[in-house]
Amino acid sequence: MIRFEHVSVSYDDAPRPALTGVDLTVPEGELCLLVGPSGVGKSTLLGTVSGLVPHFTGGTLHGRVTVAGRDTRTHKPREMADVVGTVGQDPLAHFVTDTVEDELAYGMESLGVPPATMRRRVEETLDLLGLAPLRDRPLATLSGGQQQRVAIGSVLTTHPKVLVLDEPTSALDPAAAEEVLAVLQRLVHDLGTTVLLAEHRLERVVQYADQVILLPGPGAAPVVGDPASVMAVSPVHPPVVDLGRLAGWSPLPLTVRDARRRAAPLRERLAPLTPAVPPVPDAGPPAPVRRVRGAAARLLSRVGRPAAVTEPGAAAAAEVTGLAVRHGRVDALREVGLSVRAGETVALMGRNGAGKSTLLRTLVGMHEPSRGTVRVGGAVPHRTGPRELLRHVGLVPQEPRDLLCADTVAAECAAADDDADAEPGTCRALVAGLLPGVGDATHPRDLSEGQRLALALAVVLAARPPLILLDEPTRGLDYAAKARLVQILRGLADEGHAIVLATHDVELAAELAHRVVILAEGEVVADGPTAEVVVSSPAFSPQVAKVLAPLPWLTVPQIRTALGEAS
Repeated sequence: MIRFEHVSVSYDDAPRPALTGVDLTVPEGELCLLVGPSGVGKSTLLGTVSGLVPHFTGGTLHGRVTVAGRDTRTHKPREMADVVGTVGQDPLAHFVTDTVEDELAYGMESLGVPPATMRRRVEETLDLLGLAPLRDRPLATLSGGQQQRVAIGSVLTTHPKVLVLDEPTSALDPAAAEEVLAVLQRLVHDLGTTVLLAEHRLERVVQYADQVILLPGPGAAPVVGDPASVMAVSPVHPPVVDLGRLAGWSPLPLTVRDARRRAAPLRERLAPLTPAVPPVPDAGPPAPVRRVRGAAARLLSRVGRPAAVTEPGAAAAAEVTGLAVRHGRVDALREVGLSVRAGETVALMGRNGAGKSTLLRTLVGMHEPSRGTVRVGGAVPHRTGPRELLRHVGLVPQEPRDLLCADTVAAECAAADDDADAEPGTCRALVAGLLPGVGDATHPRDLSEGQRLALALAVVLAARPPLILLDEPTRGLDYAAKARLVQILRGLADEGHAIVLATHDVELAAELAHRVVILAEGEVVADGPTAEVVVSSPAFSPQVAKVLAPLPWLTVPQIRTALGEAS
């Protein structure tokens, strides 16, 4: 169905080709998973299938890509629209209408589908993706995960022969991700649709793939094969595969069920051991401000004076009491109470639309409470000016580009230093630590999703806020990049910064968070230590916990450390 013949893609200003020597076939009626580290060209490869690369993006395409016999060199994207449906990483860039139902119908209108057929397909798609309650909602009022489902639905209604999806579950809660993947499986198995899908959260999707394409790195030829054989050599792999490598299992398991069948000897080894758990900061009276030291200091203070933050154990960095927030007629938050101490990392979890992003935005003054109180440090966010508020709290939003408005990395860094009244070069030093090798002249739009996140994080950290908020911080990050992010955030927490992150990434919460707070319909339904909250819910339990239950292990690094110390 899709044929890549000696395909390479290069851009005029890039130091090296984005893709080199891709020569492979994606058979009809298969779900093919595209994997590889961030920035190796996965999105570029997907773009060549619809013709967006190079007709829309520019650059030079060498070789040939054919889809259902159509050559993308001679067929522009609009001439491929009836064959290829594409959903990119940013659903907002996909939308052309204002409401959910109109968006689902738009693609069919463009293709001239009869009205009666359009109506039936819209209803089917609303039910398939759980969007029926949202049919009349303006797209701008939806959560990021809800927007992602609408973007996928708008492509499904056109019934394309080929579906190309870039990070389709990155903004979805675990239950919604399972629903979307079930729909994709149904399309593949029942209708013979060909699906080419790039995804970093392999724990969700690798077991469903018929074939895996690994892009190992710049200049390296793709590795193609069945999921188990490719995962055995892949630098990116899910926790269950990492656990299998650590335990020496062969063949490697791809599912929790496979791993549980082999885990009895490992459980016996781990039974007398205790997992290391980061200590939770104690509540106490305000402590004196001190200067940052250690790993976080090297990032925060490579130039200029060290950051001053509050000691762990100090008074709450954020205090929310009886909070209610309304969006029009929708109660986004209801009677929410939350206290976050200095040095504490809290993960906000819950299904799409539960109110996680609204709570973060309220903490930075973007929403005014309709009831209740919010204090961040000594400030009331919605009554505090932006420059003053930067000294108390910083938010890395779900779309990092919302923070990035300059034409170069250097200009972004200079603007961040100016906004934060920081020493010149502070933000650039942070970028050097987070994004080694990214040049000053690079345009932020030319960065991958993961690289843009790192740049936005550096922009926020330039102000050295005591409270750091992150909304879906692992979107677009591979496992290695996520591990680097975990180390950075853990170092910041050790130095006294309070961190609150809204995430659907259960593996991130298990590895990083002291506490997990679960929201549902705008209300707090669970709040407690990570090990207790995530294990009590199958939807939010990490893979390792499922494999080794009832033992209290959550992550592979915990096990690796314990076994290393025991040997």
